[in-house]
Amino acid sequence: MERIETSTSSVHRAPVTPTAPYSPERRARVDSVDLLRGVIMVIMMLDHTRDFVHFQGQLFDPTDVSRTYPLLFFTRWITHFCAPIFVFLAGTGAYFQELRGKPKGQLSRFLITRGIWLIVLEFTVLRVIIFFNFDYAVSLGFLQVIWVIGWGMIVLAGLIYLPLRVIVALSVAMIFLHNALDGIHTTSWKGPGSPVPGFGASLWKVLHEPGLIFPFGFPGPALLALYPLIPWIGVLAAGYAFGSLYRLDVGDRRRLLFRLGSAITLGFIVLRAINLYGDPSPWSVQSGTVKTALSFLAVSKYPPSLLFLMMTLGPAMLFLAWFEGRERGKIAQIFVVYGRVPLFFYLLQWIVTHTLAIAAGRIAGKPTDYLFTNIGFAGPPAPGSGFGLGMVYVLWILGAALLYPLCRWYAGIKARRHDWWLSYL
Repeated sequence: MERIETSTSSVHRAPVTPTAPYSPERRARVDSVDLLRGVIMVIMMLDHTRDFVHFQGQLFDPTDVSRTYPLLFFTRWITHFCAPIFVFLAGTGAYFQELRGKPKGQLSRFLITRGIWLIVLEFTVLRVIIFFNFDYAVSLGFLQVIWVIGWGMIVLAGLIYLPLRVIVALSVAMIFLHNALDGIHTTSWKGPGSPVPGFGASLWKVLHEPGLIFPFGFPGPALLALYPLIPWIGVLAAGYAFGSLYRLDVGDRRRLLFRLGSAITLGFIVLRAINLYGDPSPWSVQSGTVKTALSFLAVSKYPPSLLFLMMTLGPAMLFLAWFEGRERGKIAQIFVVYGRVPLFFYLLQWIVTHTLAIAAGRIAGKPTDYLFTNIGFAGPPAPGSGFGLGMVYVLWILGAALLYPLCRWYAGIKARRHDWWLSYL
């Protein structure tokens, strides 16, 4: 009988066979997956806190080896694990619904409707809580992780009818081969007087090359495509296929997770060392050992290169292998709570980090007007804005602590009730 892992330390509620009639009451939680998701959600909050709070948050890329320093670099680098794992586990979660008995037709319809809902959220609720304004005349916002998960789910709604091996082949091919497209560049808008991307160039930016587009024509409102569909759709589809490992018993699954995670992580080290393929930004020897190490780790996120995805997803699988079937301590249980309400947490953390940045700035008598502008579109903050990394970490921990009671409350609601709308938040 194929089943979700039945160890009581890993899964709550009795699992069902994939062919059993689906009922929303037959829901099992895989604690190791929730734990990983919760950890990366909290780390994601660190990145957004840095964006709003750090005095250099809008001035340069913290992974720019020529300008950064180790603590700032790693404050940003550790958050690189968040988006790939978040997207990957969104696909895994879809497979878990199938394991619990949801028919493919019903799952396909759900993926389409939830995907559309997530895209709508990106342009409405998220745009407002990121910028704290309604200035749509200047900026429509960013195409970020929620947008790309939405499109990934819509595409996955059709892919789930294919044999699993075909989904594996398609997703792995997209992830491994997309860097061959790095040499294709289209018109990019670089400021007043520069060429404006046309329809074809704008479409390519949505598909693979991040950049600014003007959906309604220049000088209409701008839209920054940060998360192109390639290869993110492949990452979500790979996560769906990955969910099939949870048909195995705990021992076999742990061994396979360890081998797969080790192979991907080692593969990253070897490919990065060779410096021939997998990332558009090759590493180079710097003025010191530390700077050279930073250059080695500074792989490209926009779009996520093959090496970026190997660097993040390999260790994620090792994490799952390590915590598979283990008892959870109190701290781990806190992260499990966050991981059970990912979208709820994601929405609230934008509000909390933004609000804490404004409150801290006003208490300290610093300029805060920029926190109500279209950050990323409105130029650098006023001199004297923001704080050092120490305050970033203080406000990050405070923000995560403030969210815990709310997340625990909502996780309790989702565990007790089975209203259809709970699957959309």
